[in-house]
Amino acid sequence: MNSPLLIGLTGGIGSGKTTVSRIFISLGVPVYYADDRGKWLMGHDESLRAAVISEFGTESYDERGELNRGYLAQRVFSNEEELQKLNALVHPAVGRDFKSWVDQHKDQPYLIKEAALIFEGGSYKQLDKVINVAATRETRLHRVLLRDLQRSREQVLAIMEKQLSENERKRRSDYLIDNNGKKLLIPQVLDIDAGLRAL
Repeated sequence: MNSPLLIGLTGGIGSGKTTVSRIFISLGVPVYYADDRGKWLMGHDESLRAAVISEFGTESYDERGELNRGYLAQRVFSNEEELQKLNALVHPAVGRDFKSWVDQHKDQPYLIKEAALIFEGGSYKQLDKVINVAATRETRLHRVLLRDLQRSREQVLAIMEKQLSENERKRRSDYLIDNNGKKLLIPQVLDIDAGLRAL
């Protein structure tokens, strides 16, 4: 039996990756949410926890043993060196977790790995194709401010600055989904699904 194709699903913050991934799930395609799993692993993978505490101190977890997101975010958000240290711990753990997840879904024609930083983090190298969900900067900013009430406009723009430009993501992706609100999403996903099943 052939191994399933591994497909990346990415897009800038507020592009609508999660909405698109839910359409794929409704078509029976398993989706691995890399960013969510990374957060989960930081709370549950003992060796990763130990490495985070060793690198960032006991303040990385609260008295209940739960990840202290606020503390870590403060440490890494405006410090590129600290962010790289954290990513160097989390990305390999996510890679191992993804590999075992793939092994559990070997009967599928293709699997999707949804992640914001597929190109920036280098995981695209282990994938067969990448789908980019695209929307204008203004559209994405508006969506995130409506969705994440705790974030300021400046914070969202700072996150966008750290991500690849829309043009660069488009250039490096194999498939493009336009999510500016003018084109229906489901027909675009159905087209890609049909194409991937035919490969």
